[in-house]
Amino acid sequence: MSRHETSPTTVQPASNHRPNACCFCWCCCCSCSWNEDRERAWRASRETKLETIPNCEACSKPTPEEVRGWAQSFDKLMKSPAGRNVFREFLRTEYSEENMLFWLACEELKTECNKHTIDEKAKTIYEDYISILSPKEVSLDSRVREVINRKMQEPSTHTFDDAQLQIYTLMHRDSYPRFLNSAIYKSLLQSVSRSSSES
Repeated sequence: MSRHETSPTTVQPASNHRPNACCFCWCCCCSCSWNEDRERAWRASRETKLETIPNCEACSKPTPEEVRGWAQSFDKLMKSPAGRNVFREFLRTEYSEENMLFWLACEELKTECNKHTIDEKAKTIYEDYISILSPKEVSLDSRVREVINRKMQEPSTHTFDDAQLQIYTLMHRDSYPRFLNSAIYKSLLQSVSRSSSES
């Protein structure tokens, strides 16, 4: 009997993993040793000092009002280039920077008009953030992955819309509340407030 087959009398243990998940499944539920090795390698590759984030967006220094506004809504934070940079720095500390990078790549794709460029960028986004072989793979459900796989046969600027919304929602619900309580956000808030009161 191969490792992918189970006896009808075998009772599967209760867990969050799908029974018989293999290395080639399209979701993050894989529990085989290959996935554990990949996770270890991914963590090791991310163990870098938190220097200034590379390739950050050009932006002016945020005002105290703008920084305080980021705590009022996630939309305000994400609409601000400075806000995205600070949030991205926070995501790096949680090893989830790929969520922001994927979202930004999707936004950039939407500005393209040239069919060849759209095809190339869509392929790059897929390989960087959707492929299960990528260390920067984002967490998406199987329905969204199926939609992307269909759309990749004829990529457009909206190929990743469902996935982008899912990652935006994930960052909003999961990372954003922790960001507001983080030392990164609180120290920035103190810094801009202090420099404002001094001027």
